[in-house]
Amino acid sequence: MGISIYNTPLSERQHKEYMCLLEACGLRDEGDADIVALMTEDGDLIACGALAGRTVKQLAVDSDAEGQGAMAAVLSALIAEAYARGIHRLFLCTKPENLRMFRSMGFHTVIETTDAVLLENRKDGLESFLASIPKYDGVCGAVVCNCDPFTLGHRHLIEYAASHCDNLYVFAVSEKGSMFSPEERLEMIRKGTADIENCHVFESDLYLISRATFPAYFIRDESRADLVKSDLDIELFCRRIAPALNISIRFAGEEPFSPVTRAYNERMKELLPANGIAFEEIPRLSEISAGKVRSLIKDGEFEKIREMVPESTYEVIQR
Repeated sequence: MGISIYNTPLSERQHKEYMCLLEACGLRDEGDADIVALMTEDGDLIACGALAGRTVKQLAVDSDAEGQGAMAAVLSALIAEAYARGIHRLFLCTKPENLRMFRSMGFHTVIETTDAVLLENRKDGLESFLASIPKYDGVCGAVVCNCDPFTLGHRHLIEYAASHCDNLYVFAVSEKGSMFSPEERLEMIRKGTADIENCHVFESDLYLISRATFPAYFIRDESRADLVKSDLDIELFCRRIAPALNISIRFAGEEPFSPVTRAYNERMKELLPANGIAFEEIPRLSEISAGKVRSLIKDGEFEKIREMVPESTYEVIQR
């Protein structure tokens, strides 16, 4: 048996064999892998796995090769490749019935729901993240936002939320893949809310609204994938993050445009109160959205942009 590591995209033949093995194991290719590991025996593909950023995913073993250590070998090869590339924090999301197997391979449970379990290769990863954040007294609220870029609409949401609690945590989504980098978005939020004394802005790290950390390749019904990811994210917030930071209310803006975000808000309305956390959805400012600002940036309509964003955001856009 031999394991080969490939940068995506794969060759046509390799991709076909890879997809067939995933399908046979009830898995889906989410199409975002950077690295794929293929294990072959006598020219036949018997096991595979993939790495998308920091997330190990799409691990599959042919039924004839089960129990021969193929899964552990592919996982070890992916971890070694990630380490060689300077990636030392790794996440793995899988079905709950696979929990014991992956824990025996050095991964630790972060959160588990009925449909999925999120694991990390650091035992104290979440604890270290929470320990780095100051704890505040009184009624504490939370806003989680991408802010790509930070607009006057985001400012309106945060102002409202801060006026309805003693201290407000604002978590800037740390995930890459937006028009602006995580560092630029964090800078825009911090500068754009600097005058709100009870507003405290932090990075979300990889534990809040992270598409990369929460894959759902193991959910055969693709129409349920977003629900499974939402539940994992919300349960992690309710059961691990909110209690540690004394958060008792979460705020979010209404979402008239994105069906995915709208469905996420609806799920928060169900799960947050069930876990003792209040949820308030705030009407957004009409005619202002980050998507509209991004379109104006592409069109070079900078005077129109200036009407929709704080001056500190406009400075970043110009830069």
